[in-house]
Amino acid sequence: MSNPAKITLDAIDLKILEELQADARLPNITLADRVGLSPSPCSRRVKLLEENGAIEGYRTILNRAAVDLGLTVFAGIKVERHSHESANAFVDAVVAMPDVVSCHLVSGDVDFLIEVVVPDMATYESTVLRRLLSLPSVRDIRSSFAMRTYKAAGALPVKGRHIR
Repeated sequence: MSNPAKITLDAIDLKILEELQADARLPNITLADRVGLSPSPCSRRVKLLEENGAIEGYRTILNRAAVDLGLTVFAGIKVERHSHESANAFVDAVVAMPDVVSCHLVSGDVDFLIEVVVPDMATYESTVLRRLLSLPSVRDIRSSFAMRTYKAAGALPVKGRHIR
């Protein structure tokens, strides 16, 4: 995920982002109608939003249970040393793990919070936990298991945002 420079978004840009978060497959003509533009200017704005990093990409959101990924684990990880080099090595290793769907540097009792999605506990233990524990900088892992998910991969709250 890139960290683009702050960009200025107007009300139409925010409406485009809101509409595309709700349905990224909207035809441009429908999107243009919903945001009050004609199709050509709407298409140009979407392209600019992509180019400047406001839109990082498009994807399909899958039902985890339907694709046999019924276990979601949030793992808080403490690392041994807080050097830039060891943190980068840890992040590189974790980001390369396909079962890890998010990784955050956080404040508090742990250094990183990762979200892991796997079929079951045995898979978490054998493929993820063992790989994490084998990383030289990992000191401690605290896992919490989602019992039920009410909301995941939600849209960002751009509606009503203050415009710069």
